[in-house]
Amino acid sequence: MSFFDRVKKLFSSTSVPSSTDENAPILTNENVAITNDSTVVPVTEVTQFSPEMDIVPFWLENEDALRDEGVIFGLSETRAEEKVGAIRNYFAHQTAELEKTVEYHSEKIGELNLFIEQKETRINELVEKSRILENRERTDHQLPRTLIGIILSLVMCVGNYYLIDESILTNFPANHTVIALGIFLAGMFNLFNPKSFFHEKEAVFTWRQLLEEVGMPLAASAFVFVQSLDNQSLIRSFALFLFVFFLFLFAGKLLLSNLTVLKNDSGIWTDNLRLQKDKISKSQEWEAEVSKLKLEIDELRIEKWKIVDVLKSPESELKRLNERREMLVKLFESEFNLARSYREKLTGKQIQDILK
Repeated sequence: MSFFDRVKKLFSSTSVPSSTDENAPILTNENVAITNDSTVVPVTEVTQFSPEMDIVPFWLENEDALRDEGVIFGLSETRAEEKVGAIRNYFAHQTAELEKTVEYHSEKIGELNLFIEQKETRINELVEKSRILENRERTDHQLPRTLIGIILSLVMCVGNYYLIDESILTNFPANHTVIALGIFLAGMFNLFNPKSFFHEKEAVFTWRQLLEEVGMPLAASAFVFVQSLDNQSLIRSFALFLFVFFLFLFAGKLLLSNLTVLKNDSGIWTDNLRLQKDKISKSQEWEAEVSKLKLEIDELRIEKWKIVDVLKSPESELKRLNERREMLVKLFESEFNLARSYREKLTGKQIQDILK
Protein backbone atom coordinates (compact mmCIF):
# COMPACT_ATOMS: atom_id res chain seq x y z
CA MET A 1 0.00 0.00 0.00
CA SER A 2 1.42 3.38 -1.01
CA PHE A 3 1.87 6.30 1.33
CA PHE A 4 -0.97 8.19 -0.34
CA ASP A 5 -3.34 5.24 0.22
CA ARG A 6 -2.33 5.12 3.87
CA VAL A 7 -3.06 8.82 4.32
CA LYS A 8 -6.50 8.44 2.74
CA LYS A 9 -7.24 5.46 4.98
CA LEU A 10 -6.13 7.43 8.03
CA PHE A 11 -8.41 10.39 7.37
CA SER A 12 -11.37 8.25 6.28
CA SER A 13 -11.47 6.37 9.64
CA THR A 14 -14.50 7.25 11.81
CA SER A 15 -12.66 6.97 15.07
CA VAL A 16 -9.08 7.19 16.14
CA PRO A 17 -8.04 5.54 19.43
CA SER A 18 -7.08 8.03 22.10
CA SER A 19 -3.54 8.00 23.31
CA THR A 20 -4.86 8.43 26.89
CA ASP A 21 -7.27 5.53 26.71
CA GLU A 22 -6.02 2.80 28.97
CA ASN A 23 -7.75 0.12 26.87
CA ALA A 24 -6.30 1.41 23.62
CA PRO A 25 -3.65 -0.75 22.13
CA ILE A 26 -0.14 0.50 22.21
CA LEU A 27 0.99 1.34 18.61
CA THR A 28 4.43 0.12 17.81
CA ASN A 29 6.45 -0.34 14.67
CA GLU A 30 9.70 -2.11 14.50
CA ASN A 31 10.93 0.34 11.92
CA VAL A 32 10.28 3.62 13.79
CA ALA A 33 10.63 5.19 17.25
CA ILE A 34 8.58 8.20 18.46
CA THR A 35 10.43 10.75 20.55
CA ASN A 36 8.96 13.42 22.83
CA ASP A 37 9.05 16.06 20.08
CA SER A 38 7.11 13.81 17.67
CA THR A 39 10.13 13.30 15.42
CA VAL A 40 10.29 10.00 13.60
CA VAL A 41 13.70 8.35 13.70
CA PRO A 42 14.23 5.37 11.39
CA VAL A 43 15.49 2.31 13.14
CA THR A 44 16.54 0.71 9.84
CA GLU A 45 20.21 1.32 9.23
CA VAL A 46 21.60 2.34 5.84
CA THR A 47 23.81 -0.57 4.89
CA GLN A 48 27.00 0.03 2.89
CA PHE A 49 27.56 -3.01 0.76
CA SER A 50 31.00 -4.48 0.33
CA PRO A 51 32.16 -6.51 -2.70
CA GLU A 52 32.03 -9.64 -0.56
CA MET A 53 28.30 -9.30 0.13
CA ASP A 54 26.14 -11.70 -1.87
CA ILE A 55 22.93 -11.41 0.19
CA VAL A 56 20.26 -9.22 -1.41
CA PRO A 57 18.58 -6.84 1.12
CA PHE A 58 14.92 -7.68 1.63
CA TRP A 59 13.80 -4.15 0.72
CA LEU A 60 15.44 -4.52 -2.72
CA GLU A 61 13.66 -7.79 -3.43
CA ASN A 62 10.23 -6.48 -2.40
CA GLU A 63 8.94 -3.25 -3.90
CA ASP A 64 6.39 -2.80 -1.08
CA ALA A 65 9.22 -3.04 1.45
CA LEU A 66 11.13 -0.40 -0.52
CA ARG A 67 8.05 1.84 -0.45
CA ASP A 68 7.95 1.40 3.33
CA GLU A 69 11.60 2.42 3.49
CA GLY A 70 10.76 5.52 1.48
CA VAL A 71 7.91 6.40 3.86
CA ILE A 72 10.06 5.84 6.96
CA PHE A 73 12.91 7.97 5.63
CA GLY A 74 10.48 10.59 4.35
CA LEU A 75 8.87 11.01 7.78
CA SER A 76 12.26 11.28 9.46
CA GLU A 77 15.07 13.80 9.29
CA THR A 78 17.27 11.44 7.29
CA ARG A 79 18.25 12.49 3.77
CA ALA A 80 17.20 10.40 0.80
CA GLU A 81 20.75 10.44 -0.61
CA GLU A 82 21.86 7.97 2.05
CA LYS A 83 19.40 5.29 0.99
CA VAL A 84 19.83 6.09 -2.72
CA GLY A 85 23.59 5.76 -2.24
CA ALA A 86 23.06 2.36 -0.61
CA ILE A 87 20.96 1.21 -3.57
CA ARG A 88 23.52 2.43 -6.09
CA ASN A 89 26.34 0.88 -4.07
CA TYR A 90 24.63 -2.48 -4.12
CA PHE A 91 24.04 -2.39 -7.86
CA ALA A 92 27.59 -1.13 -8.46
CA HIS A 93 28.77 -4.34 -6.79
CA GLN A 94 26.38 -6.38 -8.94
CA THR A 95 27.49 -4.74 -12.22
CA ALA A 96 31.24 -4.47 -11.53
CA GLU A 97 32.21 -7.69 -13.30
CA LEU A 98 29.74 -7.06 -16.11
CA GLU A 99 31.18 -3.59 -16.68
CA LYS A 100 34.71 -5.00 -16.82
CA THR A 101 33.59 -7.64 -19.31
CA VAL A 102 31.78 -5.08 -21.48
CA GLU A 103 34.74 -2.69 -21.32
CA TYR A 104 37.21 -5.43 -22.27
CA HIS A 105 35.20 -6.62 -25.24
CA SER A 106 34.45 -3.04 -26.32
CA GLU A 107 38.18 -2.28 -26.34
CA LYS A 108 38.81 -5.38 -28.45
CA ILE A 109 36.12 -4.28 -30.89
CA GLY A 110 37.67 -0.80 -30.98
CA GLU A 111 41.10 -2.28 -31.76
CA LEU A 112 39.65 -4.44 -34.53
CA ASN A 113 37.81 -1.44 -35.98
CA LEU A 114 41.09 0.51 -35.95
CA PHE A 115 42.90 -2.30 -37.76
CA ILE A 116 40.10 -2.55 -40.31
CA GLU A 117 40.17 1.23 -40.86
CA GLN A 118 43.95 1.19 -41.36
CA LYS A 119 43.76 -1.61 -43.89
CA GLU A 120 40.88 0.07 -45.74
CA THR A 121 42.92 3.29 -45.88
CA ARG A 122 45.83 1.34 -47.33
CA ILE A 123 43.52 -0.24 -49.92
CA ASN A 124 42.25 3.19 -50.95
CA GLU A 125 45.84 4.42 -51.29
CA LEU A 126 46.79 1.46 -53.48
CA VAL A 127 43.68 1.87 -55.64
CA GLU A 128 44.45 5.57 -56.09
CA LYS A 129 48.08 4.79 -56.98
CA SER A 130 46.93 2.21 -59.52
CA ARG A 131 44.52 4.69 -61.06
CA ILE A 132 47.18 7.40 -61.31
CA LEU A 133 49.71 4.96 -62.76
CA GLU A 134 47.17 3.67 -65.28
CA ASN A 135 46.30 7.20 -66.42
CA ARG A 136 49.91 8.28 -66.86
CA GLU A 137 50.90 8.62 -70.51
CA ARG A 138 54.28 8.26 -72.15
CA THR A 139 56.12 11.55 -72.66
CA ASP A 140 57.17 12.41 -76.19
CA HIS A 141 60.87 12.84 -76.92
CA GLN A 142 63.19 13.44 -79.88
CA LEU A 143 65.96 11.05 -78.94
CA PRO A 144 66.60 9.64 -82.46
CA ARG A 145 66.71 13.13 -83.96
CA THR A 146 69.02 14.30 -81.18
CA LEU A 147 71.42 11.41 -81.76
CA ILE A 148 71.53 12.14 -85.47
CA GLY A 149 72.16 15.82 -84.74
CA ILE A 150 75.07 14.94 -82.44
CA ILE A 151 76.62 12.68 -85.07
CA LEU A 152 76.32 15.38 -87.75
CA SER A 153 77.79 17.97 -85.39
CA LEU A 154 80.75 15.72 -84.64
CA VAL A 155 81.31 15.12 -88.38
CA MET A 156 81.30 18.86 -89.02
CA CYS A 157 83.74 19.50 -86.18
CA VAL A 158 86.10 16.76 -87.38
CA GLY A 159 85.86 18.03 -90.94
CA ASN A 160 86.61 21.56 -89.78
CA TYR A 161 89.74 20.33 -88.01
CA TYR A 162 91.07 18.52 -91.10
CA LEU A 163 90.27 21.50 -93.27
CA ILE A 164 92.32 23.74 -90.99
CA ASP A 165 95.11 21.17 -90.91
CA GLU A 166 95.32 21.02 -94.74
CA SER A 167 95.27 24.83 -95.00
CA ILE A 168 98.34 25.35 -92.75
CA LEU A 169 100.28 22.27 -93.85
CA THR A 170 102.48 24.28 -96.30
CA ASN A 171 103.63 26.84 -93.72
CA PHE A 172 103.86 24.44 -90.75
CA PRO A 173 104.93 21.06 -92.14
CA ALA A 174 106.54 19.76 -88.95
CA ASN A 175 103.90 20.54 -86.32
CA HIS A 176 100.81 21.16 -88.42
CA THR A 177 98.70 18.63 -86.49
CA VAL A 178 99.21 20.26 -83.11
CA ILE A 179 98.86 23.77 -84.56
CA ALA A 180 95.63 22.82 -86.35
CA LEU A 181 94.26 21.45 -83.07
CA GLY A 182 95.16 24.69 -81.27
CA ILE A 183 93.46 26.80 -83.97
CA PHE A 184 90.42 24.55 -83.84
CA LEU A 185 90.11 24.81 -80.06
CA ALA A 186 90.66 28.58 -80.19
CA GLY A 187 87.81 28.94 -82.67
CA MET A 188 85.60 26.67 -80.62
CA PHE A 189 86.35 28.56 -77.38
CA ASN A 190 83.09 30.49 -77.70
CA LEU A 191 81.25 27.19 -77.04
CA PHE A 192 81.69 27.69 -73.33
CA ASN A 193 79.69 30.91 -73.24
CA PRO A 194 76.28 29.95 -71.77
CA LYS A 195 74.45 32.55 -73.86
CA SER A 196 74.49 33.24 -77.55
CA PHE A 197 73.10 36.27 -79.34
CA PHE A 198 72.20 33.98 -82.24
CA HIS A 199 69.69 32.08 -80.08
CA GLU A 200 68.65 34.47 -77.31
CA LYS A 201 66.07 36.61 -79.08
CA GLU A 202 65.00 38.85 -76.21
CA ALA A 203 68.34 39.10 -74.40
CA VAL A 204 70.28 42.38 -74.49
CA PHE A 205 74.03 42.01 -75.18
CA THR A 206 76.79 44.55 -74.76
CA TRP A 207 79.64 45.01 -77.22
CA ARG A 208 81.90 43.11 -74.82
CA GLN A 209 79.62 40.07 -74.86
CA LEU A 210 79.42 40.32 -78.65
CA LEU A 211 83.22 40.45 -78.88
CA GLU A 212 83.48 37.41 -76.61
CA GLU A 213 80.98 35.57 -78.80
CA VAL A 214 82.59 36.39 -82.15
CA GLY A 215 86.17 37.44 -81.34
CA MET A 216 87.97 34.09 -81.08
CA PRO A 217 86.16 32.40 -84.02
CA LEU A 218 86.90 35.48 -86.16
CA ALA A 219 90.59 35.54 -85.18
CA ALA A 220 91.02 31.82 -85.82
CA SER A 221 89.27 32.06 -89.20
CA ALA A 222 91.42 35.07 -90.17
CA PHE A 223 94.58 33.12 -89.27
CA VAL A 224 93.52 30.24 -91.50
CA PHE A 225 92.67 32.75 -94.26
CA VAL A 226 96.16 34.28 -94.17
CA GLN A 227 97.86 30.89 -94.17
CA SER A 228 95.85 29.65 -97.15
CA LEU A 229 96.82 32.63 -99.36
CA ASP A 230 100.24 31.07 -100.02
CA ASN A 231 98.83 28.07 -101.87
CA GLN A 232 95.32 29.15 -102.89
CA SER A 233 93.69 32.03 -104.72
CA LEU A 234 92.16 34.96 -102.93
CA ILE A 235 88.61 33.88 -103.72
CA ARG A 236 89.21 30.35 -102.46
CA SER A 237 90.93 31.64 -99.35
CA PHE A 238 88.07 34.04 -98.66
CA ALA A 239 85.54 31.24 -99.16
CA LEU A 240 87.56 29.11 -96.74
CA PHE A 241 87.52 31.99 -94.25
CA LEU A 242 83.73 32.29 -94.34
CA PHE A 243 83.21 28.54 -94.15
CA VAL A 244 85.52 28.00 -91.19
CA PHE A 245 84.17 31.09 -89.40
CA PHE A 246 80.56 29.94 -89.55
CA LEU A 247 81.52 26.40 -88.61
CA PHE A 248 83.14 27.81 -85.51
CA LEU A 249 80.01 29.80 -84.71
CA PHE A 250 77.34 27.20 -85.33
CA ALA A 251 78.82 23.70 -85.32
CA GLY A 252 80.05 23.94 -81.76
CA LYS A 253 76.83 25.51 -80.52
CA LEU A 254 74.87 22.80 -82.28
CA LEU A 255 77.00 20.10 -80.66
CA LEU A 256 76.58 21.40 -77.13
CA SER A 257 72.87 22.08 -77.61
CA ASN A 258 72.34 18.53 -78.83
CA LEU A 259 74.29 17.19 -75.87
CA THR A 260 71.93 19.08 -73.52
CA VAL A 261 68.87 17.84 -75.39
CA LEU A 262 70.32 14.33 -75.32
CA LYS A 263 70.42 14.44 -71.53
CA ASN A 264 66.75 15.48 -71.33
CA ASP A 265 65.57 13.05 -74.01
CA SER A 266 67.48 10.14 -72.50
CA GLY A 267 65.88 10.91 -69.13
CA ILE A 268 62.41 10.95 -70.72
CA TRP A 269 63.15 7.72 -72.57
CA THR A 270 64.28 6.06 -69.31
CA ASP A 271 61.14 7.31 -67.53
CA ASN A 272 58.96 5.86 -70.29
CA LEU A 273 60.65 2.48 -69.95
CA ARG A 274 60.20 2.60 -66.18
CA LEU A 275 56.56 3.61 -66.59
CA GLN A 276 55.89 0.70 -68.91
CA LYS A 277 57.58 -1.68 -66.49
CA ASP A 278 55.72 -0.25 -63.49
CA LYS A 279 52.34 -0.59 -65.22
CA ILE A 280 52.98 -4.32 -65.34
CA SER A 281 54.96 -5.10 -62.20
CA LYS A 282 53.62 -2.57 -59.71
CA SER A 283 50.02 -3.03 -60.82
CA GLN A 284 50.29 -6.76 -60.18
CA GLU A 285 52.07 -6.15 -56.87
CA TRP A 286 49.43 -3.66 -55.71
CA GLU A 287 46.56 -5.91 -56.80
CA ALA A 288 48.07 -8.79 -54.84
CA GLU A 289 48.44 -6.57 -51.76
CA VAL A 290 44.85 -5.33 -52.10
CA SER A 291 43.57 -8.92 -52.28
CA LYS A 292 45.61 -9.84 -49.21
CA LEU A 293 44.32 -6.82 -47.28
CA LYS A 294 40.72 -7.67 -48.17
CA LEU A 295 41.18 -11.20 -46.86
CA GLU A 296 42.67 -9.81 -43.65
CA ILE A 297 39.75 -7.40 -43.29
CA ASP A 298 37.28 -10.28 -43.71
CA GLU A 299 39.09 -12.24 -40.99
CA LEU A 300 39.06 -9.24 -38.66
CA ARG A 301 35.35 -8.69 -39.27
CA ILE A 302 34.60 -12.34 -38.49
CA GLU A 303 36.57 -12.02 -35.26
CA LYS A 304 34.77 -8.76 -34.50
CA TRP A 305 31.30 -10.23 -34.97
CA LYS A 306 32.21 -13.16 -32.73
CA ILE A 307 33.08 -10.69 -29.99
CA VAL A 308 29.88 -8.74 -30.70
CA ASP A 309 27.83 -11.92 -30.21
CA VAL A 310 29.64 -12.63 -26.94
CA LEU A 311 29.11 -9.01 -25.85
CA LYS A 312 25.33 -9.09 -26.31
CA SER A 313 24.66 -11.15 -23.16
CA PRO A 314 26.65 -9.03 -20.64
CA GLU A 315 25.41 -5.83 -22.26
CA SER A 316 21.78 -6.87 -21.96
CA GLU A 317 22.29 -8.02 -18.37
CA LEU A 318 24.08 -4.77 -17.51
CA LYS A 319 21.27 -2.78 -19.10
CA ARG A 320 18.68 -4.77 -17.16
CA LEU A 321 20.45 -4.17 -13.85
CA ASN A 322 20.87 -0.46 -14.54
CA GLU A 323 17.21 -0.13 -15.44
CA ARG A 324 16.28 -2.07 -12.31
CA ARG A 325 18.48 0.24 -10.22
CA GLU A 326 16.95 3.41 -11.66
CA MET A 327 13.44 2.02 -11.19
CA LEU A 328 14.09 1.24 -7.53
CA VAL A 329 15.70 4.63 -6.95
CA LYS A 330 12.73 6.44 -8.49
CA LEU A 331 10.31 4.28 -6.52
CA PHE A 332 12.07 5.08 -3.25
CA GLU A 333 12.37 8.79 -4.07
CA SER A 334 8.70 9.09 -5.01
CA GLU A 335 7.55 7.58 -1.65
CA PHE A 336 10.19 9.59 0.20
CA ASN A 337 9.16 12.92 -1.37
CA LEU A 338 5.47 12.23 -0.82
CA ALA A 339 6.04 11.34 2.83
CA ARG A 340 8.31 14.35 3.31
CA SER A 341 5.62 16.69 1.92
CA TYR A 342 3.07 15.40 4.47
CA ARG A 343 5.42 15.20 7.46
CA GLU A 344 4.74 18.71 8.78
CA LYS A 345 0.96 18.27 8.44
CA LEU A 346 0.70 15.10 10.55
CA THR A 347 0.96 14.56 14.26
CA GLY A 348 3.12 11.89 15.82
CA LYS A 349 0.00 9.75 16.46
CA GLN A 350 -1.05 9.99 12.80
CA ILE A 351 2.47 9.16 11.61
CA GLN A 352 2.43 6.11 13.88
CA ASP A 353 -0.90 4.97 12.42
CA ILE A 354 0.47 5.36 8.87
CA LEU A 355 3.52 3.29 9.71
CA LYS A 356 1.52 0.36 11.05
